Parts: sequence; structure tokens; C-alpha cells
Amino acid sequence: MSLAQQAVENHKHFYSCSAAVLCAFAQQAGLSQKEAKSTAAQFAGGRMGKCGAVLAAEYVLRRMFPEQADEKAAQLEEKFRQMNKSVMCRELKGGLTGSVLRPCRGCVSDAAQLLEEMI
Repeated sequence: MSLAQQAVENHKHFYSCSAAVLCAFAQQAGLSQKEAKSTAAQFAGGRMGKCGAVLAAEYVLRRMFPEQADEKAAQLEEKFRQMNKSVMCRELKGGLTGSVLRPCRGCVSDAAQLLEEMI
């Protein structure tokens, strides 16, 4: 099973979007599962505006590539935006328009697939 597939499985087992991604890539980020779940809580539910799955993927990139962190995060966001028209949770969920751009599980899958390609 790929890490992206593991992220989707995590989400199916009621992990938040951010925890689904971060726990799937915990080893790559140098975290235990417990640390990953705890760290992901700050990104959950669009708390920081941006999609939690995207924030978790960016967190992994920042841990793995500290020297290139901003560049890698920008690349991930641009690719995600091309796929889904936004990186903002509220917009993705249709909170402003009533039209959902991408359901949560799709966001988890997309962010995790992009992350897997980038690492």
C-alpha cells in the first residue's frame, strides 16, 4: 500500500484530514504515530484557513527539506490549486458558494499523492 493510500485509509477510519496525511507520512517526518496525531490537531478543521491535508503535507515537506521548505510548500500548493481550484478549506467545502469543490477524502488523497511524488 502506498503512503497516499494509507492516508485515505486513515481518513476512512475517522482520522481528521490533517491526521490522515501526517500519520501516513509520520516516519518520513521523523515522528511517532502519537506525535503525528498530536501535531496534526493544530491543522484540523480548516483552523488555519488552509485545507488541513495540505497543511499536513507542507509540514512533512518542511521537516524533510528544511532548506527548500518554502519552495516545496509553494509547489505543493500550486499543484493542489490546479487540481481543486483552491487550497482554502472553506472554499473547498463550498462554505461560501454552497458548491463543494472537493470532498475531504478527495483532498486527503490529492495532498498525499502530491506529497508522495515530491519526496
